[in-house]
Amino acid sequence: MSQSMIYSNKGAFFIENVPVIQIAEDYGTPAYVYSKKIIENTYTIFKESFHKLDPLICFAVKANSNIAILNLLARHGAGFDIVSGGELKRIIAAKGDPKKVVFSGIGKSIEEIGLAISHNILAFNVESEGELYRIQSVAKSLNKKAAISIRVNPNVDAKTHPYISTGLKDNKFGVDENQSIKLYQLAKDMDSIDIKGIDCHIGSQITEIEPFIDSTKKLVSLIDHLKTLGINIEHFDIGGGLGINYKDESPPSFTDYAVAIDQIIGNRKLKVILEPGRSLIGKAGALLTNLEYIKEGSSKNFAIVDAAMNDLMRPSLYDAYHGIINLNTHQSEQKEYDIVGPVCETGDFFGKKRLLSIKDGDLLAVLDVGAYGMSMSSNYNSRPRAIELLIDNNKVHVIRERETFDHLIMGESILP
Repeated sequence: MSQSMIYSNKGAFFIENVPVIQIAEDYGTPAYVYSKKIIENTYTIFKESFHKLDPLICFAVKANSNIAILNLLARHGAGFDIVSGGELKRIIAAKGDPKKVVFSGIGKSIEEIGLAISHNILAFNVESEGELYRIQSVAKSLNKKAAISIRVNPNVDAKTHPYISTGLKDNKFGVDENQSIKLYQLAKDMDSIDIKGIDCHIGSQITEIEPFIDSTKKLVSLIDHLKTLGINIEHFDIGGGLGINYKDESPPSFTDYAVAIDQIIGNRKLKVILEPGRSLIGKAGALLTNLEYIKEGSSKNFAIVDAAMNDLMRPSLYDAYHGIINLNTHQSEQKEYDIVGPVCETGDFFGKKRLLSIKDGDLLAVLDVGAYGMSMSSNYNSRPRAIELLIDNNKVHVIRERETFDHLIMGESILP
């Protein structure tokens, strides 16, 4: 799935069967645009790759939380990986099944735990002793049993950006193997806790298979050890983190990933849960932005666009690479540009030293923004957030209206 969702046909650019220039003319910019076909195809390929394991695929809601996209995945049988009560409410609004929800995250509040228990979620991924006691207390007060997994931090280097590495001993997530055994033994004696599984998530945008193999082997060994202690694990939540090709990365294929996991699990009777996010949705989105000005300087040239870091944080936050293309066709001289936005931060950029043929007024597309694009956006500099559009063959659906100034000040008030 390394190709762009935007393709050229007879000199014009299309998303599915809709001309991209027409999308911008009808709905304005900045605009997040997604391809329904790519989302569905990617999900289907992922599921078929793991057919031998018959896993529950729990889409990581943090990657893209628009309810239209969540509903689309739910219709195809997906479960969901959430990290907040708000994300659970989105699943419910999207007509997803709470019984296919796993709840991760290190700071679950009493209210969030109560909400999740009342909706009978599949399992909490427990990340600390304090959290385990809190879930026991809330479940007991509701006269219910809470299903849990312990999130084990296997101290495996995911070889990704340090901000999105989550499986090392210095990271805030999960507990180490020895602590996990203690927590399972505590949980075994709790009357409102039902031990269901074990969980692991080592990071995001992982482009090598070895970290997945190492972490899976460690957890399978731990599952075997727990069995000797009378603690039987029913499901193994392997987490997510599989990367995509933004530039020149070569992540393992879904099939290679599936075969490696299957070989490690062997004939153990374990229900497998996977938490893909970026690998399902990353390639399915583009950010359309208008080129406002070209600013030529003595040392470098800037292409100033109407989108900004508040719309897409990844380049500013991680120095992440996204392909950028010009959707207009003309014969301007190619020059090197930094593609930047109007926000008052030097970190407000989408790409640096990009060789482009552009002029004022051109329409540009920032590629591969389906994951961690809109879901991380903000209103910094009092900028309304972008419109979101879902393309279905030759139809354009507005799945989030463009914000207005009234949205920005909703709930604010001045002193009398």
